[in-house]
Amino acid sequence: MTASDQCQTQGKIERWHQTLKNRILLENYFLPGDLERQIEASIQHYNHQQYHERLNNLTPWFGRASATIK
Repeated sequence: MTASDQCQTQGKIERWHQTLKNRILLENYFLPGDLERQIEASIQHYNHQQYHERLNNLTPWFGRASATIK
């Protein structure tokens, strides 16, 4: 892995954290478990429902599975 690849990976991770933070800040949480459930729902949505142009409009989970099959 080159330094350029590491920078791109770090940027993707930082972007994901920003997206998660913005989504979480849209709601109020009254019980301790509410925030945990929202984070879990966001991760599930990102991995299994949200389509990503970079992955030929597949979800990350499906894209990873189809790459493994190939």
